[in-house]
Amino acid sequence: MKLVSIIKGDTSKLGIVIGKKIYDLSEAAAAAGHQNFTDNMADFLKGFESNMQIAELTEQQIFEGKIQISGIDESNAELGAPVPSPTSCRDGYAFRQHVAAARRNRRVEMIPEFDEYPIFYFTNHNAIQGPGDVMCMPDHFDKLDFELEAAVVIGKKGMNIKAADADAYIAGYMIMNDMSARTLQMEEMKLNLGPAKGKDFSTVIGPYLVTPDELSGYEIKPKTNHTGKNYNLKMTCKVNGVQVSEGNMGDMDWTFAEIIERCSYGVNILPGDVIGSGTVGTGCFLELNGTGLLNNPDYKPQWLQDGDVVEMEITGLGVLKNTIRRIPSDFSILKLKKTATK
Repeated sequence: MKLVSIIKGDTSKLGIVIGKKIYDLSEAAAAAGHQNFTDNMADFLKGFESNMQIAELTEQQIFEGKIQISGIDESNAELGAPVPSPTSCRDGYAFRQHVAAARRNRRVEMIPEFDEYPIFYFTNHNAIQGPGDVMCMPDHFDKLDFELEAAVVIGKKGMNIKAADADAYIAGYMIMNDMSARTLQMEEMKLNLGPAKGKDFSTVIGPYLVTPDELSGYEIKPKTNHTGKNYNLKMTCKVNGVQVSEGNMGDMDWTFAEIIERCSYGVNILPGDVIGSGTVGTGCFLELNGTGLLNNPDYKPQWLQDGDVVEMEITGLGVLKNTIRRIPSDFSILKLKKTATK
C-alpha cells in the first residue's frame, strides 16, 4: 500500500494511491462502511495495526469497483510529506561504503567503532517537508548538499526492542533527503557537538509511505553477522536531469532493525517516529567532491545552487522531486562568529 498526505489549503488529508490515482482514504473508508475513519497520517499511525486492516479492506473494494468514489490523477495532486509532523526524526549511519569513502577522502583511518554498533543523531522534526520547493537561507548555499537515503516510519510504541523483533514495528518506508549546509555543519562539529544548524533547516521525505508488504519481492539477506530485513532497491539521485549518485538499499551494513534496537534502548519509540538510514555510498556531493579531488587535483567540486532540481528515486518507493530556492535575506549566522580571545 502507498499512502500519501494530500495538501488541501492549510491542511493535509490522508490519501491512498491506487494505480495512477489518489483517493481520500477517509472518504473511501466511509463509502466502504467505516464511518469516522481518520483523515490524517498522525492518527492513522497511532492505531496503525487496526487502521491498516480497514485501509486494506477499503483498497480491495476500490480495486473491485464495489464502492463508487472519484480519485484525482497523481500528476494533478499536491503532495506534502507523507508524515507531515513526525513525533521525532532520527538519522542513522548504516552504509559502510559512504563512511569509509568520506574518511579516506579526509585521509584518516576507517573508524573501527562503525562495525561495533549503529549510531544516529536527532534532527529537527519540525523542519520535515515533502515534494516541492526547499527554501534555503543564503548561508545554506555555502556548500549546500543533498543526501540520498531511505527512511522508515514507526507504527507502534516499544522499548528495548530486540533486532530480531524490530521489523514488526515498521509501518512503512520512504525516500529521505537529509539536506546539509556543509560549511555550517563542519564549523560547528569542530566543537564535537552536532550536527545542528548545518542540518536543521530541512529534511525531505516522500513522496509515499510504502508499507512493508509492497517490498516483499525485493527482500534479500542482511550482511553477514547482521539481523533484520534488507531489500534490493536501487537508489539514484539526479540534479537538473543529470544522474550524480547511484547505490542500493541492499548495501546497508546496519539494518533498520538493528538501528531500531539501538534507538529503543531504555526509551520508547513512538508511532510517527521517522528514522533515516544515513547516506548511501556516493549519495552526496561531499563524498563525490572528496573522491574527485583525491583522484584529480583539478576536479571542480559541485554544490546545490538556487533553482536546482533534485530528483531522488528508490525502486518501489517512487520519485522525490524538489526545487532549491533561495530566501532573499541579508541575515548571516556565519557573520555572527566572534573573534577568539586568549
